[in-house]
Amino acid sequence: MFDFLNRYDVLGAFWVTVQLTFYSAIGALVWGTVLAAMRVSPVPLMRGFGTAYVNTIRNIPLTVIIVFTSLGLFQTLGVTLGAGSFKTIDFRLAVLGLITYTSAFVCEALRSGINTVPIGQTEAARALGLTFPQTLRLIVLPQAFRSVVGPLANVLIALTKNTTVAAAIGVAEAAALMREMIENEAQLILISAVFAFGFICLTLPTGLILGWLSKRVSVRR
Repeated sequence: MFDFLNRYDVLGAFWVTVQLTFYSAIGALVWGTVLAAMRVSPVPLMRGFGTAYVNTIRNIPLTVIIVFTSLGLFQTLGVTLGAGSFKTIDFRLAVLGLITYTSAFVCEALRSGINTVPIGQTEAARALGLTFPQTLRLIVLPQAFRSVVGPLANVLIALTKNTTVAAAIGVAEAAALMREMIENEAQLILISAVFAFGFICLTLPTGLILGWLSKRVSVRR
C-alpha cells in the first residue's frame, strides 16, 4: 500500500524542513531578543522602530514575505546571501523570510516575560550603577526567558508548520514533495496521512519537551 513512497525522498524532504526550522529558530530568537530590547528601551527612536516593526510584520501574511524574498530581493535586487546555486539561494531566502516573520512573535513573547520581572529589581540595578544594557542582560532577560519557555515553544511549533510556505519559492521541503506526490499519485488520503504523521512527529515531541522544561525552569514568585 505504501510502495509508492520508495520512489520519493520523503525523509530528505523532512530533513530540509528540520533545517529550515532550526536555522530560522536561531535567527528569530536572536533578532526577536534585539527587538524586545528595543521595545523596552529608554530611547524613543529604538522603541518606535521596534513597535513599528512588530506591528507591521505581524500584519503581513507570511506568504507575501517569503515571495518577496525571492521576487524582490533575489530576482529584482540580485541578493544571493553568498550562495552559488539556485537551490541554496532559495533555501537561504526562505530562512530569511521566516526569521523576519517569526522574530516579531518571539519579540512579543519575550516582552511579556520582561513585564513579569518586578520593577524593583531594575530600580535596584540602577541604584547599583548598572547601565540599561547591563540590567537587561544580567537581570531582566534571564528571568524573562525562564518565564516564557511555554510561549516560545508555541512559536517554535508554529514556525515548524510555517516552513511549508517555503514551497512557494521552490524550496524542496515536505510540503513541496507532498504537492508533487499528490500530482503524480492517486493516493491522496495516504499521502496526506504520511505527511500529517511526519509533522506530528516533529511538533509533538517539541511541545512535550519544552512544556516539561517550562515547568522545570519557571520562576517562582
